[in-house]
Amino acid sequence: MLSKEGQVRIPSGCAISGIISRKGKSIPGSVIVKSIAVMHDRSNGLGGGFAGYGIYPEYKELYALHVFYYNTTAKDQTEAFINRHFEIGYLNSIPTRKHKNITDEPIIMRYFVTPLQNKLKTSLLDERDFVAKCVMNINSNYEGAYVFSSGKNMGVFKAVGFPEDVGEFYRLEEYNGYLWTAHGRYPTNTPGWWGGAHPFGLLDYTIVHNGEISSYDANRRYLEMFGYKCKLLTDTEAITYIVDFLNRKNGMPLEEITNVVCAKFWDEIDNMPEKERIKHEAYRSVYGSLLINGPFSIILGFNGGMMALNDRLKLRGMVAAEKDDMVYVASEECAIRAICPDPDRVWAPKGGEPVIARLEEGGKN
Repeated sequence: MLSKEGQVRIPSGCAISGIISRKGKSIPGSVIVKSIAVMHDRSNGLGGGFAGYGIYPEYKELYALHVFYYNTTAKDQTEAFINRHFEIGYLNSIPTRKHKNITDEPIIMRYFVTPLQNKLKTSLLDERDFVAKCVMNINSNYEGAYVFSSGKNMGVFKAVGFPEDVGEFYRLEEYNGYLWTAHGRYPTNTPGWWGGAHPFGLLDYTIVHNGEISSYDANRRYLEMFGYKCKLLTDTEAITYIVDFLNRKNGMPLEEITNVVCAKFWDEIDNMPEKERIKHEAYRSVYGSLLINGPFSIILGFNGGMMALNDRLKLRGMVAAEKDDMVYVASEECAIRAICPDPDRVWAPKGGEPVIARLEEGGKN
């Protein structure tokens, strides 16, 4: 895979930002680009990216597969696989513009698809499981191809570069959505390459992440028992799969997921009322391998909302704000005030305390 690792290495830190209109109002992609650009010095050009929700209303019933190809052979083989498993409603190259700071770009395609009913029926899977399995099949077995976005009415846009340059490259000002997340990357232990930039996604779940988790191997081993394939050797990929496993597959509410990934310390649990103590003991016993250790702040995007979360000790910065129906989260307050100069409320969430914002009833999804 194409990489800039070794060519550029300026120590800094990741930046994340997220915005949502709870009423479902359209937000131009240029707004989130402006927010993340303020934190330019927290990244080093080895990765930037965005996730937008509500951006494909004309194809909202179809899964939007965004795919990187590194050669035409990979493209031909992957498209043959897609045609065997899906009906394609529309496909095209994702629109981009030439940018002096974005180089070595792969072939970037998108496919709006729905599973073929005969394939879905014989698979004995529900629709979302079927799509997730196909995505992992491509990413594991088709060398030179990588599906980096696979949800409905949403999409991930990422590359090697500073995030503001990535936004210009993908012409994000031409998109409108009710929710956006963004990331400027400083790769800690993995190469800077297009697929390794954030956000990481599966179906409509996307994660942007600042920090480094030391529990990656324990998390990965647990997830792989349930069919997940961690091929990118990065902690953020594992966090994305943890959310998919707990929320989609196990039906665990987001508020409870925080009690798994940011589990209470044992001395706290010992001093809880009996009912709470039993619940938290069960979380730590059953899902102990999904505890996320190490410094992190993350923003989870999903169809209908977003959640921001710090590690238990709050070793990474995160600020939240509200203005009317808008909710903002970012690594630094300046990234919020760049797009909302006069918020109604600004606060710093405590470690392990989620900030969850959802579309209001009747909001446009």
